[in-house]
Amino acid sequence: MAIEAELKAVVRDPEAVLRQLEDRHGAGRAEVYRDTYYDAPDGSLMGEDRELRIRTVHSPDDTRTVLTYKGARVDEASGSKPEAETRVEDAEAMHEIVRGLGFNPRIQFEKRCRNYSFERDRRRLLATLVRVPELNATFIEVETVATTQDDLAPALTVVRAVLAELGISEDDLTTELYTDAVAAARP
Repeated sequence: MAIEAELKAVVRDPEAVLRQLEDRHGAGRAEVYRDTYYDAPDGSLMGEDRELRIRTVHSPDDTRTVLTYKGARVDEASGSKPEAETRVEDAEAMHEIVRGLGFNPRIQFEKRCRNYSFERDRRRLLATLVRVPELNATFIEVETVATTQDDLAPALTVVRAVLAELGISEDDLTTELYTDAVAAARP
């Protein structure tokens, strides 16, 4: 399984980072993610640092749904995880299938994103500015794919370089999951 080599950071100056992304990569894609995370009834999936998510993405010109499974972290410093993802034709049917297999919705929330796709050092990258309405912060995620565990360190080096160019320091990095942050923010 490919590894999502990703770093996430709190953005101290969202407007400056937005301008830099727009200047370097053109207009980003505005999208709203509606995420539902599922877990086993005993909490074992998330308890083992794994994720099962159905995400419906709304953009100005289309709506799509993807099913994602993420294994446990393979790199504690970045939080990078093996990931398998596929597009789903019928979102409601996929929710019914996952529930029918015995998984329960654990948490649902919305992410408002602006995505920038580009290449750097022969890698496809995605930089995403993220706002979660329940959290009082703007985040940036920069990710690429590492094909193997040995490829993870070089992939993260490229990701770190992109963040540094945007003025994001190592002190701004976070491995806190949105699921945990949103759960903590709710009464």
